[in-house]
Amino acid sequence: MCGIVGYVGRDRNAQEVLVEGLRKLEYRGYDSSGVAIWDGNALNVSRALGKLANLDARLHDAPLSGVVGIGHTRWATHGKPSETNAHPHRAGSVAIVHNGIVENYREIRADLEALGRNILSETDTELVAHLIDMRVTAGDDLLQAVRNATTQLIGSYALAVVSADAPDTIVVAKNGGSPIILGVGEGESFLASDIPAILPYTRQMLFLDDGEFAVLSTEGIEIVDDGGHLVERTPRTINWDPVSAEKGGFDHFMLKEIYEQPRALRDTIGTRIGDDDVSIDLDGIQMDAADAKGIERVTLLACGTAYYASLVGKYLIEQLAGIPAEVDLASEYRYRKPIVDQGCLVIPVSQSGETADTLAALREAKAGGARILSVCNTRESTIARESHDTLYTIAGPEIGVASTKCFTTQFVSLYLIALKLGIARKTLSEDQVREHVRQLRQLPRLVEETLALNDQIRVVAQRYFRANHFLFLGRGVMYPIALEGALKLKEISYIHAEGYAAGEMKHGPIALIDENMPVVVIANQSSVYEKVVSNLEEVRARDGQVIAIASVGDEAIEEKVDAVIRIPELGEYLTALLATIPVQLLAYHVATLKGTDVDQPRNLAKSVTVE
Repeated sequence: MCGIVGYVGRDRNAQEVLVEGLRKLEYRGYDSSGVAIWDGNALNVSRALGKLANLDARLHDAPLSGVVGIGHTRWATHGKPSETNAHPHRAGSVAIVHNGIVENYREIRADLEALGRNILSETDTELVAHLIDMRVTAGDDLLQAVRNATTQLIGSYALAVVSADAPDTIVVAKNGGSPIILGVGEGESFLASDIPAILPYTRQMLFLDDGEFAVLSTEGIEIVDDGGHLVERTPRTINWDPVSAEKGGFDHFMLKEIYEQPRALRDTIGTRIGDDDVSIDLDGIQMDAADAKGIERVTLLACGTAYYASLVGKYLIEQLAGIPAEVDLASEYRYRKPIVDQGCLVIPVSQSGETADTLAALREAKAGGARILSVCNTRESTIARESHDTLYTIAGPEIGVASTKCFTTQFVSLYLIALKLGIARKTLSEDQVREHVRQLRQLPRLVEETLALNDQIRVVAQRYFRANHFLFLGRGVMYPIALEGALKLKEISYIHAEGYAAGEMKHGPIALIDENMPVVVIANQSSVYEKVVSNLEEVRARDGQVIAIASVGDEAIEEKVDAVIRIPELGEYLTALLATIPVQLLAYHVATLKGTDVDQPRNLAKSVTVE
């Protein structure tokens, strides 16, 4: 989610290129920024906390001259937002910017401290700078140093490195989900984490793949693989207009944000799962055995999509931690005069952190003595400031009004909280925790696999986008996903849709079913699979059109439904997150086929700051 920009040239002012590039990446979200520039004699670094305007003002007062440099906007993962933790980070002759997460940073830090290295920040990035500087000091050229240092890293990274020992080059490395784009110019080279940052300067782009390295200079760009072999790659010409560039080439922000979910999930999971696979670190939030024992019940407070994520959280907290949990619509909470005391852990869930109803409910619970642990996507928001603790979803800004990546990162954040409570209360064995952690590590990759169903889902949408009504059915943890699917569809396509617990269908909605009603049934392999199949057969018996979201390998369901979308299985809970992807894409394609405004649907606002 953080932004990277780099420039090597002869004529342009690197400071201007870097700052303007970072400005193009502000939509990604950040809490600090900085640049490192070689002025011909020394490598100079300037950093500032907060908005890019703060760095701009600092550079106005103390400009950095030079034609080689790197810049960065940071969203804190390791270490709180501060100037000390801002990028670029220096070690000896090396300065570095980094997107991604180094999972084995604790071991690396311990090794470096044992070697006497003076580590100034709380970040994982500075540790990589030290590893590279050690290799440069040992005699490696900069490319060799970066290649050798990355062999010690476990995790994902996109790195850009400059060094006083190689002042006319930038070395880049990539592994994992963080993108790196290279721009080819005449006597100059560019790099960025997204195309808009360098599109004003060149339309000739190279895209770095995992395990590859690049050397940028005024002579051009060389790419090598992890074995050091030269990679031949022809630049692509990007003909986007400025608006398309901001959308990353996608037709809508919503679709872009759906496709950002693997990255958002990787960042939200991050290093919160321990290297030992049996511990959870909620960014230092205190939740030991004594704290967990004192929790008599949990109340989740939310509105809209966040409410449906909270319904998933209720399942997770009760089943993994053994604590009674309830979910309240924040808009109703304080009007029912809730009973709140010190034995209650209250979890407000909000994308913006400014949702008026959720904030009012938070204050009501806090006044009653409850501990407040919010799940939020926006740092320094009102909800975050007024909570005792905040677990941030690292989704990045969500421009589309209909929430997608914020829902799935809220889901995962609540999963982490439930695991943390389960470990503290000893309701989970070490083997059970390991299995949950294993599944969490697989999740981003399986979301990518599920996104590959996009074309298939569009075909389904083409069959049914003229319908006037939809019904979504699910059981257990899939029930909130059915609710979320119905909400997405009605929000952006203006088609009437309802989500129901499948077992409740016969208590009312079954009266609506006829040959004109598509019914989306989440029918993955689970303990209630046979019951769900019985429910969908009731739909077919009334001529309803059944669209099944089923498990990969379930061939028997084909003859029972009109359309089937098969998703991977990932345990009882995370399969529900995978099932979210098809309902998001179905809503998106139905809306685009109808021609509605997908990103800004009528009557809706992104952040509801009034009651």
